[in-house]
Amino acid sequence: MIIGLAQHLKENYGITIKNMDYYDAAFTHKSYVNEHPKEKLDYYERTEFLGDAVMQLCVSEYLFKRFPEMPEGKLSRLRAAMVCEDSFSKFAKECHFDEFIRLGKGEEKNNARQRPSLLCDIFEAFIGALYLDQGKPTVVKFISEVVFPKLDMGWFNTFFDHKTALQEYLQKDGQCDIQYQEIWSKGPDNDRTYKMKVLYNGNEIGEGIGHTKKAAEQAAAFEALKKFQVK
Repeated sequence: MIIGLAQHLKENYGITIKNMDYYDAAFTHKSYVNEHPKEKLDYYERTEFLGDAVMQLCVSEYLFKRFPEMPEGKLSRLRAAMVCEDSFSKFAKECHFDEFIRLGKGEEKNNARQRPSLLCDIFEAFIGALYLDQGKPTVVKFISEVVFPKLDMGWFNTFFDHKTALQEYLQKDGQCDIQYQEIWSKGPDNDRTYKMKVLYNGNEIGEGIGHTKKAAEQAAAFEALKKFQVK
């Protein structure tokens, strides 16, 4: 499994592992260690502790720079939406990290590989391993590909309401016609992706992609706000 992880990281993220020991620990559950006492293995919890701190720092720095006028309270709430079990478990699945976890037989039978809490822990542990192996710049590069784009894709729209912000901006001088239309949708019903566009008085002003129509609409509104340079 771990050898497969090295190939997966190289092919999909351009990451060449330097010290495999960090990743061995990051993807190993305590139940697996208990079943293989002679191998003197380590498991993920210490590396997870480090990865959590690294993610907090990197996400905080990104939000601080991206939203220079956002007050501390809102920055904290947005960070909390990005750095949480629900988000990390989804990132882990998207990165196929669930395929590389070493579990004991009992945990395997209990389908622990799909448990959100464990997936979250493994994602944090991977970040910790990557930090130890290659330093902060590589971590930032990885999460810039995996995590930060989700902000524009509507993953954290429970925090932002771009549609309301766009409506308030466009209607500041009076009523206008704002419509959202589907451009396409694809994928299975349980993992469908939508692309929507927003029209202002019949003219397209933004497009967005999301895993629900509402998320795609929010992403389209966000693109429109950027065009109008609304912060």
